[in-house]
Amino acid sequence: MAGKDCRHHWQDSGHSWLKNLADTALLLSADAPIGIFDSGIGGLSVLRHVRALLPSEALLYFADSGFAPYGEKPESVIVERVLAIAAFLLHFKVKAIVVACNTATAAAIAALRAAHPGLQVVGVEPGLKPAASLTKTGVIGVLATSGTLASDKFQHLQQQVAESTGMQFLSQACNGLADQIEKGELNSRETANLVARYVGPLVRQQADTLVLGCTYYPFVQTHIARAAADAGHPVTLVDTGEPVARQLQRLLSQQGLLYSGTAPGHLSAYTTGSHTALSSAFRRLLGLEVSAEKVASTLDQG
Repeated sequence: MAGKDCRHHWQDSGHSWLKNLADTALLLSADAPIGIFDSGIGGLSVLRHVRALLPSEALLYFADSGFAPYGEKPESVIVERVLAIAAFLLHFKVKAIVVACNTATAAAIAALRAAHPGLQVVGVEPGLKPAASLTKTGVIGVLATSGTLASDKFQHLQQQVAESTGMQFLSQACNGLADQIEKGELNSRETANLVARYVGPLVRQQADTLVLGCTYYPFVQTHIARAAADAGHPVTLVDTGEPVARQLQRLLSQQGLLYSGTAPGHLSAYTTGSHTALSSAFRRLLGLEVSAEKVASTLDQG
């Protein structure tokens, strides 16, 4: 029911859940749902690929919109948040968790996997490797949050791909862009201006391939393509949503956890923000009618 108060799921989100969840991970079932979470609505760009590839799987989406954005928060805070969200999802006995957020993946996926070694966990990272195989100029732009770009995980990936391919990577922190998308301002002048400000310099430095290093950005890829053309030339855009869905499918198949039914899977959604805003995002971005539920977070957000 829309607006349902799920406060009780967060009451034990300090540390007592760690002991209980060690057992939960051992009871994975093919009939169980897949949990997908993001700091807000950006992860819906990943969910649509998962739903397209695995249409019979039950999906549970969690938008931490009440705590968004993650991009400029300290890594330790993001780790704490991710572990608490995992605790919430495991109340539903999910068989896998997709971290549909580049910043959360970079900051916390190692801690999440360490906490739940028996659980299938899939993260997202900027598609530098596929971009290196697509570029013709050898110059690749990376659009991401400042948190993703500053992370050790991203720095290591960029260095590794640059050294192995000889490609040049130009990083651009897109401060404020995820906020605009979260607010639903996909087609506003302010959003278009932000995109032009971030994309233009990359194109003028001969980048012909742009990596969408935040799950929000596929929702404004029309703006990105237009801004690139206006700045000098068309670009190839790299979105990692589909590869993430394929990796999830591979992991579930290897573990014998793919659901064998043929009926469309149930889709449910929870948020620490506005449940009506999340329902509206499903309708506006994916054309789906989903009655999202409000979760009252009791975590210390300081």
